[in-house]
Amino acid sequence: MTPPRKAAKPNLYAELIEEIFFKAHQAGATRVPFEREDLDKAATERGVRLPKNLGDTIYSFKYRNSLPDSILQTAPDGLQWAIYSVGRAKYEFRLERPLSIEPRANQLVVKIPDATPEIIQAHALGDEQALLAKVRYNRLVDVFLGITASSLQNHLRTTVKNIGQIEIDELYVGLDRHGCQYVIPVQAKGGKDKHGRQQTEQDIACCREKFPGLVCRPVSAQFINANKIAMFELAMQDDEIKIVSEEHYELVSSASITADDLALYAGRRKV
Repeated sequence: MTPPRKAAKPNLYAELIEEIFFKAHQAGATRVPFEREDLDKAATERGVRLPKNLGDTIYSFKYRNSLPDSILQTAPDGLQWAIYSVGRAKYEFRLERPLSIEPRANQLVVKIPDATPEIIQAHALGDEQALLAKVRYNRLVDVFLGITASSLQNHLRTTVKNIGQIEIDELYVGLDRHGCQYVIPVQAKGGKDKHGRQQTEQDIACCREKFPGLVCRPVSAQFINANKIAMFELAMQDDEIKIVSEEHYELVSSASITADDLALYAGRRKV
């Protein structure tokens, strides 16, 4: 006789984050603080083992996955809960308006001659690395923002006052025709990763602290498919993240760019 199948265990990350939230949440609260060590306490309360990568529990809900429905359902209409860093090993659940940054389906696509080395395409590890490489080798930051930009560092890990440790996917510095200098933090979104308000806010805070003399122009890049990339310039206005501009680029062979394509792009050029 085949033994009955065991019921699937609830997601371990979800169990821990639920325990932390409901232990501290009070009706009407807009912020619920907690610390990294609360994961240990939550594991003891639930009688489960701690994940091997403790930090990934929090990271996953900040950038990859939605919080459990049990937590989301406590948010008032028009708001949602998100996890923010507020210091070294310190965090808080915070109520905020939802932010949706999705490539527009009817956006014009600009064809760009693909300059990505084939060896890079063959060996890039993961969607994010592949996306950053294609943005870099095809100078899409320069093309998108209309400035000359150079990659300063990728996967920059640093600390920011009142936030704690952050990581910027790639950081560029740039220059325009008038001599104005810029710092451009780039988010790269591939796979299940989503554009997040807090990552942009953290990037802006970092640039203001580390590069006070440069103009900060945050950019997000997202794969639409393997050769099509959506680029967004973002800005902070009235404590909200706004989309300044959006362009879609398709990396193709030079022979795939027709005279009609070039005529169309010439018509878009601002005098």
